[in-house]
Amino acid sequence: PARYGDFQKKAVRVVRWEREFNYSAINNFGVSFAHGDYLLFMNNDIECLKADSVEEMLQFVQQEEVGICGARLLYPDKMIQHAGVVMGFGGIAGATFIGTHETENSYMHRAACIQNYTAVTAAVLMTKKSLFDKVGGFREELAVAFNDVDFCLKIRALGKRVVYTPYALFTHYESKSRGMEDNPEKVKRFNGEIVCLAKHWPEILRKGDPYYNPALTLRKSNFTLRDLSVEKVGEPFPLEILKDIV
Repeated sequence: PARYGDFQKKAVRVVRWEREFNYSAINNFGVSFAHGDYLLFMNNDIECLKADSVEEMLQFVQQEEVGICGARLLYPDKMIQHAGVVMGFGGIAGATFIGTHETENSYMHRAACIQNYTAVTAAVLMTKKSLFDKVGGFREELAVAFNDVDFCLKIRALGKRVVYTPYALFTHYESKSRGMEDNPEKVKRFNGEIVCLAKHWPEILRKGDPYYNPALTLRKSNFTLRDLSVEKVGEPFPLEILKDIV
């Protein structure tokens, strides 16, 4: 609370959300008070590691053909937590190179390269307010998981690109505030969000992510080859709860 008071002294408007946690609804609520041309979404468990990270993202979002820019996120132990999102990882969608040390050479150096992705995490995400409004913001059915993936897919459906830059660098103390998905209620909600995302975007899950080689596995996030004894090339990951959707 004291910190919020300091923010307000610096011409930063603080608005309070008084209802139950819903990441999508909270951010949509916040945006309703925003008047700028660009929006930066950032979780409350984020630490900036590079002073010009916001400028690194802004230079892409200012381009006409770009709709979203995402950042490189590290765990506190310097392992990668996010370097882009691939559709189909784990049967639905997941971050790339999880658990790879920031100094390791990733597949084709992709973790260290500016590139297009189908999606990025909203733990740190920048977009144009005009586009956010055009697609209706975050889908509030997705209260916790996959709302960022869904948002990226909606922006891509407008013909805009989603860009990842490793030069915007942050530490993500993931789930420090909310905890893990480790009880029956949270698991039920998480599974419901998997189904919701798949129902809205079944085609990309069937056809595969356009920024990912179909010869690579969907079972790991490190871009290794598929084990053809269990995973045929080009086939989606057989997630049981999606068997009638994908």
